[in-house]
Amino acid sequence: MKCIIVDDEPIARKGIKKLVDQISQLELLDCFNSAEAASDFMKISTVDLIFLDIQMPGITGIEFARIIPKHTLIIFTTAYSEYALDSYEVDAVDYLVKPIDPAKFRKAVDKAITYHSLLLEEEEKSVENVEDEYIFVKSDRRFFKVNLKDILFIEGLKDYVIIQMDGQRIITRMNVKTIHDLLPKNIFIRVNRSYIVNKNQIESFDNNDVFIKMYEIAIGNSYRDLFFDDMMKKS
Repeated sequence: MKCIIVDDEPIARKGIKKLVDQISQLELLDCFNSAEAASDFMKISTVDLIFLDIQMPGITGIEFARIIPKHTLIIFTTAYSEYALDSYEVDAVDYLVKPIDPAKFRKAVDKAITYHSLLLEEEEKSVENVEDEYIFVKSDRRFFKVNLKDILFIEGLKDYVIIQMDGQRIITRMNVKTIHDLLPKNIFIRVNRSYIVNKNQIESFDNNDVFIKMYEIAIGNSYRDLFFDDMMKKS
């Protein structure tokens, strides 16, 4: 994957570059100290992944993320944990807080590599029909039946959604709003801009997160009241 680093701090750029250099699947094209400089570069070069700081002079990382090409993935790298929810609003792959733990960095990159591969290989998939207990997902001229009860959650990524089941994931070309409108609301609920969860798969939740098996999914500020109102009806 072709990547760039965008951070206004020289020490931070050097540290991220050191981590990137340790991963053979990544090809570092260049480093930039501003979103404006990175934007100019991306007009003439294809970038698969950006390691992007949030608080920078001029255009912030969040603002930049809203205008980059849809095929470019983002991993935020920032010293401020309070921006984590904002990262969901721009479909970031992951959010890493400085100083960056190498293991968490590798995990985020692995996720980006997986998504990049899925985006390239599965562009023809689509959800063709939704019934009461299952959906049909089209892939390679075939329709695959996915039982709604088996879905843990659905994650939006650019123009695609990833249907996550226990031990399996399927990607389809559709946005989150479209598939959310198709799914039965008595089973599925949207918890932030990028995630829809199966209410029957929720193991626990607090004021900020939903927990499903090994997954921790943030509850967006604008979705919190509706989520709690809906879940409390089940109490």
